[in-house]
Amino acid sequence: QVQVLESGGGLVQAGGSLRLSCAASGRTFSTYAMGWFRQAPGKDREFVAVISQASTSYADAVKGRFTISRDNAKNTVYLQMNSLKPEDTAVYYCAAGAWDGREYKYSYWGQGTQVTVSS
Repeated sequence: QVQVLESGGGLVQAGGSLRLSCAASGRTFSTYAMGWFRQAPGKDREFVAVISQASTSYADAVKGRFTISRDNAKNTVYLQMNSLKPEDTAVYYCAAGAWDGREYKYSYWGQGTQVTVSS
């Protein structure tokens, strides 16, 4: 069992930056792929970024602006968000998962942290 807890959300002006953190429990943190997702009001949850032991991947909408990283010694994954836009406004979720041969499957989810970008 893995528990994840997001933090770092808030209100920021367009063009600004925020860094989200996701602290995870468990001694096997380093073996999990860690993903960030977001859900805007009235929209489906969407993929933002994922980091495995060896690679990262980003949604096109955030590529070049967001950076995902992890510190296995601290059981923490980060999402550095730069050049924020109003359309980045959403609840951001962290999730722990594994590759099933075709895609990442996320089994453990946090409660989310609100990010609001004002124009």
